[in-house]
Amino acid sequence: MGTPRLSSTPLPGIGVRYDLTTREQRRLSVVAHRDGGRTLSAYRTDDPDACDLSVRLTPNEAAAVIDALLPAHHSPNLLSTTELGLVAERIQLASTAYWNGRLLGETRMRTETGVSIVAVLRRAEAIPSPGPDFRLAGGDTLIVIGTREGVEAAAAILGRE
Repeated sequence: MGTPRLSSTPLPGIGVRYDLTTREQRRLSVVAHRDGGRTLSAYRTDDPDACDLSVRLTPNEAAAVIDALLPAHHSPNLLSTTELGLVAERIQLASTAYWNGRLLGETRMRTETGVSIVAVLRRAEAIPSPGPDFRLAGGDTLIVIGTREGVEAAAAILGRE
């Protein structure tokens, strides 16, 4: 049995769509919405472009399905941010962003949004726990953790040009 093929497609302003074709040639997709919700869809076998079933799941319902597919007891040390009401997300800093070249502390990220920037990915380097004197650069990917609302606010602040 071969490795399943999973592809992803960014959906600007919505999230990311993941498509999987099963070994029985059934097409499934999951849209991971920015608000944490998920839409699970299955397509017809006789017409792979026709949707047979589409179900919108809340973040808690999606977590329950994930738990059923991959029980938590298999990964006891895995942090389940959904159960804690937190999300972790990557936010790309554009080269045209207002914060390019500025200090991380100037963003007042934790004060303004409650979000913590836990790491910065720069080229092939990961900088864990950057301090307030860390200078941001265009192209940086910031790993943030916080509430869904806080992460959305952080993305808006960091996207400022």
